Amino acid sequence: MIRRHELSDAEWEFVRPLLPHAASGRKRLDDRMALIGIVWKFRTGSAWRDVRDRYGSWATLHTRYRRWAADGTFERMLRAAQAKADAARAADWMVSVDSTIVRAQLPGAQKSGLRKP
Repeated sequence: MIRRHELSDAEWEFVRPLLPHAASGRKRLDDRMALIGIVWKFRTGSAWRDVRDRYGSWATLHTRYRRWAADGTFERMLRAAQAKADAARAADWMVSVDSTIVRAQLPGAQKSGLRKP
């Protein structure tokens, strides 16, 4: 049974080729488990230090996240997912941007000499 935040086998097979190849050397946390831990962190809104031990060390996950963000791994994943959705005609790319402006008055602004225009 797959837990809510984990990748299915099909999802993993889709993203696996997009991940950078690990350099040889000492044994490291499996990329799938690292990606699941990173997804869990962002889906739950938890701090890095609060990531569950079952996903590996929070420091390892944070380092892997920073490396993958810096080398464009997540951008490659996004572009590949968008291309797959386009090919299947499964996505509607209409975008709506809210341009509402909210003016704020700082507390104590009158006392400090700041005035409304």
